[in-house]
Amino acid sequence: MTETETETGTGTPRVLLFDMFGVIARVQSPAGRARLVEAAGAGVSGTEFWEAYWSLRPSYDSGRVTATGYWQSVAGALGTRFDADRTAALVAADVESWSAVDEEMVALIGGLAASGRTVALLSNIPEELAVHYERHHPWLAHFRVRGLSCRIGHAKPEPAAYAWCLRELGVPGEGVLFVDDREENVRAARALGMRGHVFTSAGALRTALGLS
Repeated sequence: MTETETETGTGTPRVLLFDMFGVIARVQSPAGRARLVEAAGAGVSGTEFWEAYWSLRPSYDSGRVTATGYWQSVAGALGTRFDADRTAALVAADVESWSAVDEEMVALIGGLAASGRTVALLSNIPEELAVHYERHHPWLAHFRVRGLSCRIGHAKPEPAAYAWCLRELGVPGEGVLFVDDREENVRAARALGMRGHVFTSAGALRTALGLS
């Protein structure tokens, strides 16, 4: 069976392309979010902080600006200034806020790879966080292709991010199932011919894959 064919009896492509955050890794916890706002300094509004954080994030995730450049842009949007120490504290708090993983999903990824499925990764992730995961999570080796936005220069839902993964995998869109917790990212994958699964839980994904 080639990698563009479907698994017998399941209709599921053998090539599985996974999002990281919200699927394999946890999203930011309330405590992690609070520490980030605290690191920005007294007088910074949480609402304004998150508006700046997310509106300026795409350039950071896609590697077009450095961590320092990103946080200085956030400071500018907030009408303040972050010195070198505060910027370093923000980078550390940001990495920490995204560092928790879902061990059930990590085990599922390992099982899929061991069963002969091709697993790949497409993640919106800045360089500092990518380095953290590479240092601390050997299970990344399960992924034949790792599309890290900071390294490929494109972030979801940009079509170029998905196209990069398809080129690296060497399979057509219909040979890939893309798994992401955000509907807009799944829609973008489907627009390139991939099949899509909006992630809600490991159990629901197992069912969709015919594993339970």
